[in-house]
Amino acid sequence: MARYRDAHVGGCLEAEVQLRADGSTVLRSTDALRWYPERLTDCLEQWAAEAPGRSFVARRAQGGDWHHVGYAQMLQQVQAVGQALLDAGLSQERPLAILSGNDVEHLTLALAAMWAGVPYIPISPAYALVSQDFGKLRYILSITEPGMVFASGPEYARAIAAVVPAEVPVVLTEGRLEGRAVRAFADLAATRPGAALAEAHAKVGADTVVKLLFTSGSTREPKGVITTHRMLCSNQQMIRQCLAFLADEPPVLLDWLPWNHVFGGSHNVGIVLYNGGTLYLDDGKPTPAGMAETLRNLREISPTIYFNVPKGFEEIASAMDSDTRLRDTLFARCKALMYAGAGLSQAVWDKLDTHAEASIGERIRIVTSLGMTETAPSSTYAVGTAVAAGHVGLPNPGVEVKLVPEADGGKIEVRFRGPNVMPGYWRLPEVSAAAFDEEGFYRTGDAVRWVDATDPQRGLLFDGRIAEDFKLASGTFVSVGPLRARIVVAGHPCVQDAVITGLNRNEVGALLIPRADELRRHLGAAADTPLPGLLQSAPARAFFQALADRLWRDASGSASRVARLHVLAEPPSIDKGEITDKGSINQRAVLTHRAALVEALYEGAAADPFVILPRA
Repeated sequence: MARYRDAHVGGCLEAEVQLRADGSTVLRSTDALRWYPERLTDCLEQWAAEAPGRSFVARRAQGGDWHHVGYAQMLQQVQAVGQALLDAGLSQERPLAILSGNDVEHLTLALAAMWAGVPYIPISPAYALVSQDFGKLRYILSITEPGMVFASGPEYARAIAAVVPAEVPVVLTEGRLEGRAVRAFADLAATRPGAALAEAHAKVGADTVVKLLFTSGSTREPKGVITTHRMLCSNQQMIRQCLAFLADEPPVLLDWLPWNHVFGGSHNVGIVLYNGGTLYLDDGKPTPAGMAETLRNLREISPTIYFNVPKGFEEIASAMDSDTRLRDTLFARCKALMYAGAGLSQAVWDKLDTHAEASIGERIRIVTSLGMTETAPSSTYAVGTAVAAGHVGLPNPGVEVKLVPEADGGKIEVRFRGPNVMPGYWRLPEVSAAAFDEEGFYRTGDAVRWVDATDPQRGLLFDGRIAEDFKLASGTFVSVGPLRARIVVAGHPCVQDAVITGLNRNEVGALLIPRADELRRHLGAAADTPLPGLLQSAPARAFFQALADRLWRDASGSASRVARLHVLAEPPSIDKGEITDKGSINQRAVLTHRAALVEALYEGAAADPFVILPRA
């Protein structure tokens, strides 16, 4: 039997199960939610008093050394900048918009806004730096009407000129903008706190809006999730009870996950602040260009818990094959690894276990959670040593989970109620009302099923998005989420995602989104080989033909038998909503904008050079 490093966990290990007459089931943790502070900034004040010199955040300077900011120093900076925000007229009605990656100035501004009772809006840098029409950025600014915009540098000049009104003050960390007056962040940090700040801070309470986090996936326009202190503080206490080792010693994180998303900005930053830990900012990311920096950092910093997306863990697991220093530093004091954002393949999971055993003689828990922006984010946790890919566990303390079967007997929707659940979406009252059922449970649209229907204590499995599923012409349901996951695993490492087709048709098809860099590397092609030509090459067609044959051969029925593939030569567009800023594919948007391709997949497949049909 495998040995695991000892890690103090709890909170979500058992649940009360209530079967209702209407067919729904309600789950509650047997561990009651304990006390939590009223404001997240109370934690900053606590640690500044108890551990003033302890490093709160660190980032590499240009020379390569880590620049540290301690808790007391951060509190001083937060109060100075908070006063500057009030002096500029910011308020609950005139929030602060932040256009920046993860840096110390961004974190300082976020905490300063919290302290002063000013909502802040961390906006995806991709909406300004990747988008060509700035449509999502323009929409977000129009619905929030910020009183100030912060940008980390002049690389945002084009977007600011296009969408930020001339009367809205702009603050930069460095540089200037042609034809526009800007303030330097250093000027804000030099402000002396006064009575106005003390008065504003005293009015901040559990239901004060901290930030607006804009969703990125399922609709054309993003929705602003109202996030309060109650949501953040209650969720951090839930996490501490589930991952109880966080309270045993100050956690150390090395993290790149973007703060405009809930996993990085609420979950991970919150873990550090709530538990008095240290956050090392990782300027890398799981891309061919960015992974080298992450690996460099992991050779130096030993985290006590490590977070990443599945692609990041895949890259790290592969790098550890030939890098024992990386392996040994990562596992030296790590109590748990956690992934989110997508499913972690069992193959990568097994490889991480193998590397841990080689390094420290035992495995590290791999934990995961089910949550979303609307729940701040975690509502369930899976923390046991029997957890496997796809598990999402049982409810956090304080969260009620309702399982609601679809009327047609298809999937089971999971719904959440608790202090970590949002009050609604910013300035969208009708959409907000529709997001909750008659009992106040948030309708997630996610499907789950039992790991073992005869033993509910083994927890839940993620079962895809209900809105993505459809019926074939035969009336057979196609469960899109599991099928997509199977295609990605079978197409590793050259397939990023798959958009499933077949609504009201006789057969299932798929539009494949290739990983262009991985495909070039896998086929030994030059790095600058254009994707359309690469896809028509004999080696590429052989790769995707073998994939099509395997998917056909391994299918168990018409709902899982992929009868035709189209490999997309044109990458998904962020401006059309086909891909989100974090790389997730919007199935509905791709099907809408590529309707002609879907039609050709069924009607003109034989003549299309990008279509692959299985050899039955």
